[in-house]
Amino acid sequence: MNEMKQMANWVIVELQRNSPNWTKVVEDIVRIEKKIFPKHESLARSFDEELKKRNSGLLYSEIDGGDVAGYVMYSSPSSLSASIAKLAVKENCRGQGHGEALLKAAIQKCRTRSVHRISLHVDPSRTPAMTLYKKLGFRVDNLIEGYYSSDRNAYRMYLDFDGN
Repeated sequence: MNEMKQMANWVIVELQRNSPNWTKVVEDIVRIEKKIFPKHESLARSFDEELKKRNSGLLYSEIDGGDVAGYVMYSSPSSLSASIAKLAVKENCRGQGHGEALLKAAIQKCRTRSVHRISLHVDPSRTPAMTLYKKLGFRVDNLIEGYYSSDRNAYRMYLDFDGN
């Protein structure tokens, strides 16, 4: 059963393996991946494999007409930690709250698994992403030089739930 969270004219949906629209949704996501991320960072060719991994999930924002506006991929490899692997929103859908709603929904999913920490990596030059992560309580752990490529670094950021 798809879990949905209704927004103005769009909805957050959890992608299920047995979903009748699996192929269309994955194709939409792969198109977004290819547009937004450099080839070596894109999961476009391995998306299906990533989603088959245990303890991983994908939520997407579906706008009227069934198109994917954005998505977030997360995993919780251990009972203590989870990670946000990808968060992306189509350029023409940005600034409408999709990214924030997706990230909040992914955080909630991870919290239901009782993890203590969620981590992610972000390019420091992606200001809107940095602003969103900080708004939702993520803090910079450290700078990882050459994370994306020899000339592109990343901040490792985390959100702790200890004591909450």
